Amino acid sequence: MATVKEKQRCGWAGTDPLYNEYHDKEWGVPSHDDQHLFEMLNLEGAQAGLSWFTVLTKRENYRKAFDNWDAQKIAKYSEKKVETLMQNAGIIRNQLKIRATIANAKAFLAVQQEFGSFDKYIWQFTGGKTIYNRFTSMKEVPAKTPVSDAMSKDLKKRGFKFVGSTICYAYMQACGMVDDHVKDCFKYHP
Repeated sequence: MATVKEKQRCGWAGTDPLYNEYHDKEWGVPSHDDQHLFEMLNLEGAQAGLSWFTVLTKRENYRKAFDNWDAQKIAKYSEKKVETLMQNAGIIRNQLKIRATIANAKAFLAVQQEFGSFDKYIWQFTGGKTIYNRFTSMKEVPAKTPVSDAMSKDLKKRGFKFVGSTICYAYMQACGMVDDHVKDCFKYHP
């Protein structure tokens, strides 16, 4: 009796079903939804110093805690709300990261006002198209690039927090601005 061959994935995806689903259905898939783009920017920032798996397992808790990533509501969070979030064991209780999310909501709304959508603004860094890389192994995938450097610099200038170049590159991968699926992965685009 033949066994079903397991899908070959990028090495970082491991074997956990949550990680596999994220890898298979989201990572490297172009997103043009402002709310999703806002969510991912904040989750990538929350990851700073931690593993993506830690953040991914808390994703639903983040959605509940941060009003399903409604930037209008988050921009108005009070000190009392910050204190409440600091007590929420379902999220990463780092005051700087929580305050960064509030600052990011304000900056996000300003970008939407200026450009018509956050999507229009953020995708300008890749010319509105996905960058398809042709890496053979995860060792070749960079932590940052000149594009993520430029994105980081501009986001910081606009008041965004936890948006260093490495975070921006991970964000670009998460939102499909960059497709870094390696050659032996079933999601690879030749």
